[in-house]
Formats: sequence, C-alpha cells, structure tokens
Amino acid sequence: ASTSGALGDAMGHAYVQRYFPASARADVQNMVRNITAAFDRRLTQISWMAPATRAEARHKVETLIVGVGYPDTWRNYSGLEVRPDDAFGNLRRAQLYEYRHQLAKLGRPVDRREWWLFPHTVNAVNLPLQNALNFPAGILEPPFYNANADPAFNYGAIGSVIGHEISHSFDNLGSGFDAEGRLRNWWTPADLAHFQAAGQALVRQYNQYEPYPGLHINGQLTLGENIADVAGLAAALDAYHASLHGRPAPVIGGLTGDQRFFLAFAQAHRLLAREAAMRAQIATNEHAPDPWRAETVRNIDAWYTAFNVRPGQAMYLAPADRVRIW
Repeated sequence: ASTSGALGDAMGHAYVQRYFPASARADVQNMVRNITAAFDRRLTQISWMAPATRAEARHKVETLIVGVGYPDTWRNYSGLEVRPDDAFGNLRRAQLYEYRHQLAKLGRPVDRREWWLFPHTVNAVNLPLQNALNFPAGILEPPFYNANADPAFNYGAIGSVIGHEISHSFDNLGSGFDAEGRLRNWWTPADLAHFQAAGQALVRQYNQYEPYPGLHINGQLTLGENIADVAGLAAALDAYHASLHGRPAPVIGGLTGDQRFFLAFAQAHRLLAREAAMRAQIATNEHAPDPWRAETVRNIDAWYTAFNVRPGQAMYLAPADRVRIW
C-alpha cells in the first residue's frame, strides 16, 4: 500500500502495460461517449426544466472531461530517490516529494485533466471542482467490463458505473457546481424545488428498506448515491438501446438483451458481508448496501417489461412510485 501511494503512476503504468490493452480503452471510451450522449438526450426531454437551467445542465455535460484507463500524461518520479535498503527513508522522501508536488500547484490554474485515482484502483470518481471523471483500468475488468462479453453485459455492468459517475454531477451535491467547477446556484427556484421534491421521493423509498429488523437504510444519507444509481442505470440503458441502431438485440442463453443488461447490473452488486459490517455501513456510509443498490431496477420501466414483473410481486413498484429525476 505504501508503494502504491508513493509511486502510484509507476505501478499503474506497469499494470496497464500488462493487463489493459488499447482496444479495451477505445471500447470503453466509445461507451462513455454513448452514455454521455444518452444523458444529454434525457436532459432535453425533461418537461419541468426551464430553458436557462437546461442550458446550464447541458453545458456541464458537454464540457465534462472523462479519463479512461489511465492519464494521458504520467507522473515523472525522476526527482525521487528510492533505495532498496531504506524502506522508512523511501516513505519519508516520497511524502516530501508529494508535498512539494502539491505545493507547486498554488497560484496555477486547475488542471482539469489531472487524475485523482491510480490506474490500478478498482473504483471510479466524479471530480466536481474539475468537472471531470476518472475510470481507472482497475475497474475495467470483470465483473464490470469484459472485452469478450456482448454489449448488453457491458452496458449493464460498467455502463451503469459510467452513468452513475456522470449523474453525480447532478445529484444533491454535484448539482451545486457549474461546468467550470465553481460552487454556484445555476437553478431557477422552481426547478430546484422540483429537483428537491423528486429527491425526497427517493429518500422515502430507501427509508422503507429494512435490512435487519428495526434497522432501515438512511435514505437521506444515501441520497446522492441513489440519485446516481437511478439516473446512471437509465442513461446506460438508453445508450445500450441506441447502440443497437434499430436492430433487435440477440437472444443469448435464452435471455433477451434487456434481461442480460439488468442481470449484469445486479451481478456487479453481489455482496457477501458479515452482519456487523453491514450494520456499520448502514450507519455511516453514503452508499446503500449492494443488495439494495441492485433494487434500483424497481424505478426503471423497462425492467418490468423485461422480466414480466406484475403487481403483487415483492419488487413491484406502482408507476406513480417509481422515481425519475434525470
């Protein structure tokens, strides 16, 4: 961990050379373009948005900078002395090197293309001050991305992650930043009120989940992640449908394209955890536990059609109770 923290780009460079081919990067970059375009189309179709608010939102999407796999420019560690017989000294020198690197940024313009995750990290991030996203190579592997899988799988798994991070720009916190990363209210009062009311509907929905007797998910604590899950999954599904170019999706293993899409999304949220860990997450983490994140599908109309979900079944939500924010 110390080596990764001190020499993250060096480790990341070695990782991508061995495990992340250029073809995978190009494929995911194409998915990013498609999902971003799908999210933008959804913005144009929202009936409650005033033209001024819509223009601000679309400008934010249009200027979004997305890094896939690894940064275009790697860190240069030539000024860092590393000795094979001095582990403690290496750590001290690395910390001083990083401190000076950060200090040198003072007074300079923000580098919107700077990465804040190392390429081998299994995660993704939205950077509101840069209006940028990072999708490291580490997450671009099964169960999230598989170069040999069909588009339905990849759009349902990594596509929903891409949509999730895009949607963070428009969650209850990210929506307060503009396209230049400034904390600024770009909403009309009526639009902001509508957005907040929709968010509270999602809060109420997640408050009803009861993982253990008497212990409910905190819908307000998890609101930002839940907004991103719902909106991101919807945008990824739209992008998957657009990628078919009007052709019917193939049936594979007896499953339709939409069924494979939703199954891939659910499989990406598989979790095995002790009860104590789950209780701690529910109490403190802004993410709902993965089994309940998988229930995001209850807000997507196409999921009901794909699996013929009917009133009276456990996961059924009446259309009026399904939340769409973006």
